[in-house]
Amino acid sequence: MAGNVVEMIDNWVKIDTALVSVSDKTGLDVLAKGLVEANPDVLILSTGGTYKKLQEILGETLAAKNLMPVSDYTGQPETQGGLVKTLDFKIYLGLLTETYNDSHQQDLERTQGRPIDLVAVNLYPFSETVAKDDVTVEKARANIDIGGPTMVRASAKNYLRVASVVDPSDYAPLVSMLKENGAKLNLEKRFEFARKAFAHTASYDTAISTYLAEQTFENVSGCYNDETTR
Repeated sequence: MAGNVVEMIDNWVKIDTALVSVSDKTGLDVLAKGLVEANPDVLILSTGGTYKKLQEILGETLAAKNLMPVSDYTGQPETQGGLVKTLDFKIYLGLLTETYNDSHQQDLERTQGRPIDLVAVNLYPFSETVAKDDVTVEKARANIDIGGPTMVRASAKNYLRVASVVDPSDYAPLVSMLKENGAKLNLEKRFEFARKAFAHTASYDTAISTYLAEQTFENVSGCYNDETTR
C-alpha cells in the first residue's frame, strides 16, 4: 500500500462480524437466521428495536452466542431516545480498516476492535413521514437519519472488504451466496452492494433537500416557542 491507495485486497471475505440496524424490519428473520446458518460463529452487533427483534428471531441460545448490543461492544450506552447509537470511533474503525494496512490492524488491536464485514442498514422513513397529511417541519426534521447514512457510506466506501446492504429484497440472495461459499462474499458482490448503497443515500438526501427547499421560514418558526421572548 502506498499512501492512501490500496494495492492488495481479498476477493473473498468471510462474514465474521455484521452490524444490523434497520427501521424497516422486513425480512430480518431471513437475514439473521441465514447469517448464523452460514457461519455459526458470526457476531451480530445491533441497536435498539432491531436488537430486541433479533433476540426474538434468534431465540435465547443463539442470541446469547451470536448477538451483542452495540453499546456493549463500544462501551458507550445509547443516549436517551436513541439520539446517538452507532456514531463511535470503534464502529468506524471496524468499518473502514483495510486488511493489509499494518497501522489499521494495530489500531484494531489497541482498541480491541473487530473488522465489521457486513452492514445491514435502512434509514428513518423520511419520505413516508413527509407524505403524511399531518406532517410538520419538526416531524420531518426528527426523521432525518444521521447514523444510518454514515454507516451506509462508510461501509460502501470500503467495499474492498465490507458489504453494505440497504435493501431487504437482497437478504435472501445474500444468504444463499453465503451458504454456498463458506460464509464468504466476493468483491463483485460487495461492489454491487456499494453502488446500490450510494444510490440509496443520494435519493435519501435528495428527498430531504427537496422537502426543506419547499418550506418557508414561517413554516419552520411556527413549530416552536421562542424561549428568549419569555
